[in-house]
Amino acid sequence: MAISPLHLVQAGEVEVLHFWTSPGEAKSIDEIKRLIAVRGHTWKDFAVLGGAGGNAMAALKQRVAAGNPPAAATVKGPALQEWAVQNVLADLDVMAKFDHWDKTIPKVIQEHVKYKGRYVAVPVNIHRVNWLWANSQVLKKSGVNTVPASYDELIAAAEKIKAAGFVPIAHGGQPWQEFTLFESVAIGVSGLDFYKRAFIKLEPAALSGAEMKKALEAFRRLKAYTDDKSKGRDWDVATGMVISGKAAFQFMGDWAKGEFLVAGKVPGKDFECVPAPGTAGAFTYLVDTFTMFQLKGWESQKAQGYLAFVLMGAEFQESFNLRKGAIPVRAGVKLDKFDSCAKASSEDFRAIEATGGAIPTAAVDMALPTAIKAHIQTVISDFWNNDNQSASDTVLRLMQPLSVKSK
Repeated sequence: MAISPLHLVQAGEVEVLHFWTSPGEAKSIDEIKRLIAVRGHTWKDFAVLGGAGGNAMAALKQRVAAGNPPAAATVKGPALQEWAVQNVLADLDVMAKFDHWDKTIPKVIQEHVKYKGRYVAVPVNIHRVNWLWANSQVLKKSGVNTVPASYDELIAAAEKIKAAGFVPIAHGGQPWQEFTLFESVAIGVSGLDFYKRAFIKLEPAALSGAEMKKALEAFRRLKAYTDDKSKGRDWDVATGMVISGKAAFQFMGDWAKGEFLVAGKVPGKDFECVPAPGTAGAFTYLVDTFTMFQLKGWESQKAQGYLAFVLMGAEFQESFNLRKGAIPVRAGVKLDKFDSCAKASSEDFRAIEATGGAIPTAAVDMALPTAIKAHIQTVISDFWNNDNQSASDTVLRLMQPLSVKSK
C-alpha cells in the first residue's frame, strides 16, 4: 500500500507504538499529538515502558503477527530492514517525492529509511550518542576546571570528584546502557577506525585483537567511578543524578539533554555538553524513525499519510526536537530557538559527515542486525558486571557464537 498526499484529506485514527515515556520524551510526543489534532485526526497512544525499546518491539511482533499492526512504530536501523523483508511496511515513495525527501534528508540517513530504494519510514531527527554531560557546579566544587577531552583527563577528573564526595559517573546498570558507555570508550581509546572495523564491518581481527582488549580494560576501569546502586537504574534516573548535583558526568545520547531542559537547566551555565573523551572526530548517530506499517482501513490510511506528512514537516521537526534533545534531520530547519548543544551538534554533524566520521551507533540499534547486537551487548554487559571475566575471555565470547566474517 502506497502512502500519498491524497491521504491527507479526511480524519481518521492513527495509532503509534513508542517507548518514549520519560518526562522529556513525553513532552516530545505531545508535539505530535498537537499537530495530528490540527486536522481532526485522533491519536491513539501505544506506549510501552523500557528505555531501550525491547519491550516495545516484543509487543509490535505480537500485533503484526495477529494482523493488526499500528500505523507506525519507532523502529530504526537494521530492525527496520528486517520488517521490510516481511513485506508488512507501507510504501512512502509518492509522499517522499511530493515533499522532496531526497533533497532534504542527508544521504547517510537515507540509507537507513529506504528498502530496495523506496522509503518505508520517516526519520525525524539526528541524535548524537557520543556525548558526555557534566554538572558545572559539581566540577567547580571538585576543583575540575575543564570538562575532560581525553580518557586520561577523565580519570584524573574522576579522582578529584570522588575525593570531593560526589559520584564521578552516573551510570544506569542496564545492558544497553553499558554497551552505550563502552561504545564511546572504545572510540575514545582505540579509535574510530577500530570502531568501524569491529562494530560496523564485524571484522574478526578487530573483534578479537589488542585494540578490543585495550578498550575493554579502559571500560572496566570506569566502574570504580560509578556508585554501587547503579544496577537496574533507568537512564533518565542516572541523568537526574547529574541534574541534581549528586554526580558529575553521564555518558549518554542527547536525549538526556531533554531531561536537563525539562528541569529548567541551561547549557553552558548549569551543565556542559561535550563529545565523550577522545571522540571529537566521531559522530555516532541515532535516528528516531517512525516506520509505517500496511493498514487495511481507508480512514486509517489517510491518518497515516497525514502523520508521515507532519513528521517530515519543518514545524514538527523544530518543536519536537527542541524537547527531544536532538537536531532536525530535515535540511533547512532554522536552529534559532535551539540551545548551544544542539547548534554544536548540527555543526559537528555537517563537518564530520564530510570526513566519513558520521557513523551509526551499534549500541542503540542503528548498526547491527538484531541478533548480533543482542549477543555483543550481553557479552559487554557481562564483562562490566563480572570482575572475574578477563578481556581475553570476553573477546573469545564475542567471536565464538557469532561466526562473523569480514565484509
